[in-house]
Amino acid sequence: MENKKTIVIVGGGFAGLAFIKNLASSNKYHLILVDINNYNFFPPLIYQVSTGFMEPSAISYPYRKILRDKENVRFRLGSLEKVVASENKIILNNGELHYDILVMATGTETNFFGNKNIEENSLPMKTISDALTLRNTLFTRLDRATRLSNKEERKKLLTFVIAGAGPTGVELSGVFSEMRTHILKKDYPELMDEDLGEIYLIDGQDAVLASMSKKSQNYTYKKLQQLGVHIKLNTLVKNFDEGIVFLSDKTEIETENLIWAAGISAKTFEGFYPESYGRGKRLKTDVFNLVEGYYNIYALGDSAIICGDQEYPNGHPQLAQPALQQAKNLAENLSLNNKSWKAFKYTDKGSLAIIGRNKAVMDAPKHAFFLKGFIAWFIWIFVHIMGLVNFKNKFRTFYNWIGYYIYKDQYFRMIIAPRERKSKE
Repeated sequence: MENKKTIVIVGGGFAGLAFIKNLASSNKYHLILVDINNYNFFPPLIYQVSTGFMEPSAISYPYRKILRDKENVRFRLGSLEKVVASENKIILNNGELHYDILVMATGTETNFFGNKNIEENSLPMKTISDALTLRNTLFTRLDRATRLSNKEERKKLLTFVIAGAGPTGVELSGVFSEMRTHILKKDYPELMDEDLGEIYLIDGQDAVLASMSKKSQNYTYKKLQQLGVHIKLNTLVKNFDEGIVFLSDKTEIETENLIWAAGISAKTFEGFYPESYGRGKRLKTDVFNLVEGYYNIYALGDSAIICGDQEYPNGHPQLAQPALQQAKNLAENLSLNNKSWKAFKYTDKGSLAIIGRNKAVMDAPKHAFFLKGFIAWFIWIFVHIMGLVNFKNKFRTFYNWIGYYIYKDQYFRMIIAPRERKSKE
């Protein structure tokens, strides 16, 4: 091991784990994965945890168990605070690590666009913690609504505004609508139809699923309307204060629930040159994912914006496939000598979004063709099950979805929040 170079990978999401998977058997490197969590999770299914359709363990798995059989890989629990490139080391909240090669795969965080009220009062949808907070809040407010006699207050508690009409916003809108139809009326008989509030989907662009084809957008818009979702496009959420969502079209919505799925940005860290950051705070790299201004620091996936790809001048989509493909390409390059390195070339494998039961859309690569309805829904189910990290998670998720498909019900509506212990001092 003394002759091996040390590669430190910061972030164990799609890109970080794929990089390790493709390089773990190499006899040239010793790999150290650093992550703020001790588990990997599957972001596309976060919304299912937040609405009680899945338990957190169904979409997450401990890193140490994932890496157990990889002799060249070690895991370090910690939060990156600073990169000291001149000394080839990173500073964590609990120590330091030295590297020969550093790979940044830190992903993204929620972007509130500088609005403190929205940041403090809304419910983001980015992490497992966010999902559990939303689940606890949702079911706590439902129970609270059953105790209220004032219908206006009930409606305010049970009205949901979702900012952002990308896949997460669309999926949440569909799930809330189906819950209202199939579950809430059964579990909360104290609530009448008029108490259940409204569902609003807000976006500043002129279409839902803006990155997908027009056919997918039109089908999704129509199905969401049929589900009772109020869609407001070309509209921004300007503020959220004292139970009122203020919109750019001067309208106001009374609600306690603003779910923020409207923006993301890459994470930034002390130690990088300011000019190394590009659009969306992503680290600018060449076509080999090497960060501009450095000779041994690479960035992958959502953390990177590759300069030099004329097909994607604004960077590749911040999705799983670009991250997985970049990770594989960099791992293969590091296994070779520098003269034979291959420039990254993104292969579009299409895109999917689910709206609800038997309702989804799928665009083929480069929008060559479009699928909708049950077929697209079934493909979405298959792709997302296969994307989970191990067989156990795949089986549990499949079992849960079959149960929901048959009974139109979900099983994880528990309010589980950590209890505050009183200080003994």
